[in-house]
Amino acid sequence: MPIKLYKIKMKFLITLALISLIAVTSAAVFRLPPNAEVHWAVLVAGSNGFWNYRHQSDICHSYQILINNGMHPDRIITLAYDDIANNSQNPFPGQIFNKPDPKGKGNDVYKGCNIDYKGKDVTPQTFLDVLNGKAISYGSKKTLKSTSSDNVFVYFSDHGAPGLIAFPNGELYADDLSNTLNNMHSKKTYKKLVFYLEACESGSMFEKLPTNLGIYTTTAANPNESSWATYCSPDDKIDGKSVGSCLGDEYSVNFLEDTEKSVGLKETLTAQFTAVKALTKESHVMQYGDLSFATDPISSFEADTSEVRAPIKLVSYLLILG
Repeated sequence: MPIKLYKIKMKFLITLALISLIAVTSAAVFRLPPNAEVHWAVLVAGSNGFWNYRHQSDICHSYQILINNGMHPDRIITLAYDDIANNSQNPFPGQIFNKPDPKGKGNDVYKGCNIDYKGKDVTPQTFLDVLNGKAISYGSKKTLKSTSSDNVFVYFSDHGAPGLIAFPNGELYADDLSNTLNNMHSKKTYKKLVFYLEACESGSMFEKLPTNLGIYTTTAANPNESSWATYCSPDDKIDGKSVGSCLGDEYSVNFLEDTEKSVGLKETLTAQFTAVKALTKESHVMQYGDLSFATDPISSFEADTSEVRAPIKLVSYLLILG
C-alpha cells in the first residue's frame, strides 16, 4: 500500500476511534462521582396578570442566568403562571423583557425559559412540595432531589404582606415556610441554602429564621415596608415601543444585573448584598439567617461548574489530525 494512502487510512481509523471515545465519554458526562456537590434552584413567580409582568420577567431572567452559568436544566425547577408572553396586551407576542432597550430589539428572557408548573399549579402547596422533595403527579413532576452534599438556590418574586407572600390563588405564611425549611434541614436535603425574596414586607418572612440551619437569605424590603417595581413607563421601551407594564423589580433587577457583571462569579454573597443594598433606593434590602458562609462566592449558588465535559480535549486531537 502506498505510504500516502496508508497515512490517510490510519488517520481515518484514528478519527473513528476518537469519535467513538467521545460518544462514550459524552454519554457519561453527567454521571457525577458519589457525594459530588451539585447545585439546584427553585424559581417562583407568584403572580398572574399583565400588570404583574415584572415577576415572571424577573424569574425567566434568573433562569437564563443560571443556565448560562452552567446549571443543569434538570436541576432548575420553575413555577410561573405563564400568562404574560402570549397575553393579548403584550405588544411583543411570545417575548418577555426584563430590561429596556429603547433603540434595540432587547433581550428576550422568555425564549428557552422552561416552566415546570403553570397556571392553577402555581400554589403554595406546590412550592412547599417541591422544596420537600415530595412526589408530584402534575406539571413536569420535577421536585427537589438535592442531598446533604448539594447547594440550593431559591428565588421568589411577587407581592407580599406582613408574614406572608402571595400566589395567584392563596398565600404562603411565614410559619409554613419556616416549617418546611426546618424539615429540609432535619432531613439533610442540602449543604447550604440561599433564598432571595422579592416582595413587600419580605423581611417579615425571615425575622425568626434560626442562624444554625445553614440558610442565608436576603429580602427586597424590611418587615414593614413595600418593595418597588422598576423600568416602568416611560422606561419600559423596547425598540421604541412601550411594553405597557413595569419590566422588573428594583431589588431583583439589581441582583440579576449584578450577577451578570460579576467576573467569574467570584463576588461573595456579602459583596452582592452590599452592592444590591446600595443600588436599591426605594426599600431597605435585608439579610437574615446563617451569615457564616456569606463569604462564599455567588458561583456556589447562582451557577454550577461541577459538570465538566471531558470530550473537549479529545476534540482538539481531531483538529490536530485534520
